[in-house]
Amino acid sequence: MKVGIAGFGTIGGGVGRALDAGIEGLTLEAVSGRDEAKAKANVAKLKRPVDVVSPEELAKRCDIVVDAAPAAAFASIAEPVVKAGKILVTVSGAALLRNMHVIDLAKASGGRIILATGALLGLDAVRAAAQTEVHSVTMVTRKPPHTLLGSPHLVENNIDVTDVKEPLKVFDGSARDGAKGFPANVNVAAALGLAGIGVDRTRLQIWADPTVTRNTHTIKVDADSARFEMTIENVPSPEKPATGKITALSVIACLKGLVSTLKVGT
Repeated sequence: MKVGIAGFGTIGGGVGRALDAGIEGLTLEAVSGRDEAKAKANVAKLKRPVDVVSPEELAKRCDIVVDAAPAAAFASIAEPVVKAGKILVTVSGAALLRNMHVIDLAKASGGRIILATGALLGLDAVRAAAQTEVHSVTMVTRKPPHTLLGSPHLVENNIDVTDVKEPLKVFDGSARDGAKGFPANVNVAAALGLAGIGVDRTRLQIWADPTVTRNTHTIKVDADSARFEMTIENVPSPEKPATGKITALSVIACLKGLVSTLKVGT
């Protein structure tokens, strides 16, 4: 299957290098980028450089398109892909919540949208539990304060985290509102809500925590079928601390699952 990547930065670059190194059943066909010159420079470092094209051309040429671009570009990338009946793989749950119309577009054309796990864990268990009654789903996110700088919620509410000395709770509400207020930080909250009882019933706390060096997410689920709690501590990417190293790896695992003879997990 031919794979295209929209956005060739921290996540897209990691996925592209893995495809360039070789994944059976998958071939990197082309990429697109907001900064074409920068994308071309990054692509030139691959063993097998590919074309840098527009999102529309990416949708025409590829079977699968990985959305690894900033959230603001989501609609311009997703719409051509699903209209063409192709597969869109993304970790941008926050952007998907703001553009739910692409699901209807995909349904009409036979396309698919796959929201990869990203920097979270346990979505298989949450999806399974959601087949029966789930009483509550809560996520507590703790991040080094500097990784939250510039988030809309902090700006709009005049919350300053530049000199935080002890853990400070900066948000407590629904996953929908959290994804809106922290679009670059908690795509995972949107994914958790969509996998389980919905983004409005899923509760989210976000802490600016100077005592942690890793982006940390704890999920608590209480359901008729099970009660469980899980914590993941993600190593931040050197290029972009707000993004965990595991995010690109999650996309790579997702792509492999699309072509593997044996797929483990729900």
